[in-house]
Amino acid sequence: MSTYRDFTHRGSARATVLRTVGTRERRSHLSAPRVPTVGIDIGGTKVMAGVVDADGTILEKLRTETPDKSKSPQVVEDTIVELVLDLSDRHDVHAVGIGAAGWVDADRNRVLFAPHLSWRNEPLRDRLADRLAVPVLVDNDANAAAWAEWRFGAGAGEDHLVMITLGTGIGGAILEDGQVKRGKFGVAGEFGHMQVVPGGHRCPCGNRGCWEQYSSGNALVREARELAAADSPVAYGIIEHVKGNISEITGPMITELAREGDAMCIELLQDIGQWLGVGIANLAAALDPSCFVIGGGVSAADDLLIAPARDAFRRHLTGRGYRPEARIARAQLGPEAGMVGAADLARLVARRFRRANRRRVERYERYARYTETRRTTQDSA
Repeated sequence: MSTYRDFTHRGSARATVLRTVGTRERRSHLSAPRVPTVGIDIGGTKVMAGVVDADGTILEKLRTETPDKSKSPQVVEDTIVELVLDLSDRHDVHAVGIGAAGWVDADRNRVLFAPHLSWRNEPLRDRLADRLAVPVLVDNDANAAAWAEWRFGAGAGEDHLVMITLGTGIGGAILEDGQVKRGKFGVAGEFGHMQVVPGGHRCPCGNRGCWEQYSSGNALVREARELAAADSPVAYGIIEHVKGNISEITGPMITELAREGDAMCIELLQDIGQWLGVGIANLAAALDPSCFVIGGGVSAADDLLIAPARDAFRRHLTGRGYRPEARIARAQLGPEAGMVGAADLARLVARRFRRANRRRVERYERYARYTETRRTTQDSA
């Protein structure tokens, strides 16, 4: 029998509702309410928030710097709340989706670990839901980006999709039959920490030879700076560009110089692309998707990166020549993918939450009627 405590204890009810979302994503996005929701993408350097409609169109977007990671998680939480309240002044917001750069548990409540923020087993969903008074969903940022590309971008119409996000490191996500595969503990898709070179470069994760040490923004910048520090003749172009300040070399700068024809920068992007293709071939052997979508900041290099990746993929693919090859496409939604995907996933939670809340209200009303009838009967007796 329901009690008033069951009705008012929203945290556990919301958790139960959210646990049902994953198994029903495929059909529920088709019938989810066409209401605006807020998506938030939290990275190591920026927090981006936007109101997104049911067609994936961004109605308004705000961006601010991520508070310093040495500060308490409360500071980042305050930043999120301020952005949502600001957007809520001008839009009727029904739910909030968070795409976090970190490991999120299977219930999509706690951020278990975020390498660029001070989140360690942080109950982000419950904390924000209590403050915002609307349903909140938390997911890994790569999962959110993959969902957006499947719904509105380069992966539209694909039943088996793998997304790889190339930024500071490598993130990833798996979608199968319209459902994000998060794994038993919620941390599937951490492709960047597959070991590709035993005993190779040390990775911040604690291991050596991880894929992201050879195909990521960090790897690209590290190689360019090493060549420049060695005063290599091939690096004279970029050394002159930064006026000898090697620490100012960045990934976007390398991409820009490559587009202008700098031979070293072109070669570095080709190297990164070759390693990308090797990793994709390994993932194809394990997962056999129909499509790989390449996103993240490094993907802005486009064919300077993706063309070498396609070549390496074909050379290293298991059973090459005797099996269909997955399509490799560049993401279409750019840096807003994580925000759009988080907002779209939040629409599912809004629907589930409203239904569950209505059922709780109905149960409470029935119980109230029952207790009133019983009290009246006792009084008359």
